[in-house]
Amino acid sequence: MTESMQDIMNPGANSGPDPDFPHAPEGWTRSDAERIAGEEGITLTDEHWGVIHDMQEFYDKHPEPHIHVRELNDALEEKYHINGGIKHLYQLFSGGPTVQGCRIAGLKPPIEGEDHS
Repeated sequence: MTESMQDIMNPGANSGPDPDFPHAPEGWTRSDAERIAGEEGITLTDEHWGVIHDMQEFYDKHPEPHIHVRELNDALEEKYHINGGIKHLYQLFSGGPTVQGCRIAGLKPPIEGEDHS
């Protein structure tokens, strides 16, 4: 396969979106998520990745300015109720599934969920 100078100088820059995360925001990478999670004391498991995927999909289907924390919480509660809902998600994301989960997923948290400290 012939590589361009751009490919040599900046490998992976044009690799496109991660096929496992088709709803990810532009520029988001798994490496970024792992770095942010690590800084926050979280080792990402398959279960974390599933929540990240679902949050990104939710954001993709709902325009950001119209997302409310309750709407996102309700969607997560419905999706994960069999595992314990939001209570279970707090075990995965101790900083909160909406705030910490959004940060790791590369998403802007709903306005009501922003940490202003």
